[in-house]
Amino acid sequence: MSSLQDTLILEQQIARLQALLEATRQVHSTIQASEVLQQTARIVVRELEMEGAVFLAPDGTAMASYGEAPELPFDGCSRFALLSKEGASLATLIVATPQNADLSLYEQDFLEGLVLQTAVALENATFHERNLQWARVQQDLDAARQIQRSLLPKAMPQIPGFTIAARSTTCYEVGGDYLDTIELPDGSHLMVVADVAGKGLASAIVATSFRAAFRSLASRAVSLAEMAAQVGQQHYDEGSEARRRYVTAILLRLDPRTGEGEIVNCGHNPGILLEPDGSLRMIEASGPPLGMLPGMTYRAEPIHVSAGARVLLYTDGLSEVFCGDDEFGSERLAAAFQQLETRDPEAMLDAIWATLAAFSNNAPPTDDMTGLALCHLEAATE
Repeated sequence: MSSLQDTLILEQQIARLQALLEATRQVHSTIQASEVLQQTARIVVRELEMEGAVFLAPDGTAMASYGEAPELPFDGCSRFALLSKEGASLATLIVATPQNADLSLYEQDFLEGLVLQTAVALENATFHERNLQWARVQQDLDAARQIQRSLLPKAMPQIPGFTIAARSTTCYEVGGDYLDTIELPDGSHLMVVADVAGKGLASAIVATSFRAAFRSLASRAVSLAEMAAQVGQQHYDEGSEARRRYVTAILLRLDPRTGEGEIVNCGHNPGILLEPDGSLRMIEASGPPLGMLPGMTYRAEPIHVSAGARVLLYTDGLSEVFCGDDEFGSERLAAAFQQLETRDPEAMLDAIWATLAAFSNNAPPTDDMTGLALCHLEAATE
């Protein structure tokens, strides 16, 4: 008789183990966190013939339920904590038994084992979902980056008697710096370097909107001062979020036949004109950033880019490079530009980027970096 009882007990234990293994298989069969909990609640009610089961998040909100879900204050219900590998609370399983009866030893053991497996499956599913979300974010950022790159000039224009180069690098996947060049019907060239307040995707969207407004006004042949005023007002009128992401910009119109032009600085870093004799002219701001305040007017400064002169327009990502607490600054940048012997704009930008990298000990950039260099070639032999 004892041997028969032992056999029956063993068969019972095997059956219970098989039931737990099957329940574990079902719980691990999904990679959706919500389905993991729903599956577990279903198993609890169907396999153990419970009245109902509900999972509560750490903040007390219901995550999943099955059957006659128990209600607050959960009197007579059994509780099982789902813990992460580090011991943090993931959820709590509340089980309502028929007529609030106590759980049997088998039911208690089964639920404890099931909860352990559910916690593992929940962590795995959550990790998988986060990876999927991150992949979707990366896809969106990749698309945004491609769109932003497509808005930059495909190549620098061929300006008779001048050479020009530009460079823009972002500290995130997408950035808020913007540069553009447009040849106008009268043969002059319009150049702009701008910086949207902030970084990342939101600033990149604003930069795209700014480009559209800038190009629309450029096609109407309005003056630079009027262009700045209109773009600034349009940006301001878009609302408080747009105003928070105001735009600093420097606009340069140049007639390559004479070297004459005008420049407007809208709350931006000073433009640098390096004369053939080595003297510097810093073109400071003549008004606030675009979109910060309503009804702003701007003043265009006349500029003459004589034979042998060089121009540098840039965003604050170049001047605000740090080595510890020491900022490179606009004065150092102007001095570095002044010391360059090359008249090749691409080489100028290479040298400036190398100088900044050396200053920061090759630290990753903390801001978008954009520069446009222009050189009047006719006095190369002077």
